[in-house]
Amino acid sequence: MVKAHATVLGGTGYGGAEMVRRLLHHPEVSLVRVGSIDHVDEPIGHVHPNLHGATDLRFEALTPEAAVDGVDVVLLGLPHGASLEVVPRLLSAHPDVLIVDMSGAFRLDDPETYANRYGKPHPHPELLRRFVYGLPERHRERIQTARAVASPGCFATSVQLALIPLARRGLLQGDVHVVGMTGSSGAGAAALPTTHHPVRSVTLRPYAPLKHVQSFEMTEQLAEAGARARIQFVPVSAPLSRGILSIAQMEVDASEAELRAALVDDYADAPLVRVLEHRDPEVAAVAGSAYAEVGVRCAPDGSTAAVFCALDNLIKGGAGQAIQSMNLMLGLPETAGLEDPGSWP
Repeated sequence: MVKAHATVLGGTGYGGAEMVRRLLHHPEVSLVRVGSIDHVDEPIGHVHPNLHGATDLRFEALTPEAAVDGVDVVLLGLPHGASLEVVPRLLSAHPDVLIVDMSGAFRLDDPETYANRYGKPHPHPELLRRFVYGLPERHRERIQTARAVASPGCFATSVQLALIPLARRGLLQGDVHVVGMTGSSGAGAAALPTTHHPVRSVTLRPYAPLKHVQSFEMTEQLAEAGARARIQFVPVSAPLSRGILSIAQMEVDASEAELRAALVDDYADAPLVRVLEHRDPEVAAVAGSAYAEVGVRCAPDGSTAAVFCALDNLIKGGAGQAIQSMNLMLGLPETAGLEDPGSWP
């Protein structure tokens, strides 16, 4: 069997490390180079100790032109601004290369929405429509024929997995109040005063309440799915290293059984989403894996519902989902390299 060849750019961060780890053991894709602006020429295992001895690859200072040379797909774990610079050069150097970008640079369809969020125009608005939003449970068929995919944010993934089945049935109207709690790895590898784990591990802290960047992609995608609702999103810095639990509360005109049936129906063919009935989603059940758990509960009087989603922010909310999209783009089994169950607890 001839394997597809892949490059990872931005391999020293947490998301990049997870992509490298998954690709090194992928049954049908071979990782041939890993780019980074730091740790150049160092072995992968010197930076990511869990990969010690797993590969002879070293970090390389790759130009976009070198990154696409002889490969089928490039996966980007770069910051937003770097992706804005690199992606046009990748496309210019090799128009047929497949691209999966984990940053937010190309997630929004509407240039006006982008300008409203970031306070300046998108530097390459002509490229926005070339990217397919990489939530396989929503856009599987489009991803299969895409040349470029913008992988969703971790919070946005969890909120959409909870709410899209309801949006599709016209059940999201008015305000939907969402709290999403996330682990410290979502803030990246560089420690900041608000993310440094010795402090974070003993506290809970809201941040960017009602104005988090990913609320824009949530709103855009949920509206496309049929929502007539306003998402009121408050993220919370939680005392754990990885994982997200999102809780969405709303008034609904449907029973708990009907809402759960909507989830079951929508995710019947989604191999990485588990719909729960006898327990509620929790982070420990999905940490270290590419799976997401969703569930729903209704108030005793039936007026209010709470829909939950738990996932690993670095895998289903990040690198694993990027690989899931890559698999679809390459015509491979969707779950290739992603079926391990993680660990407990």
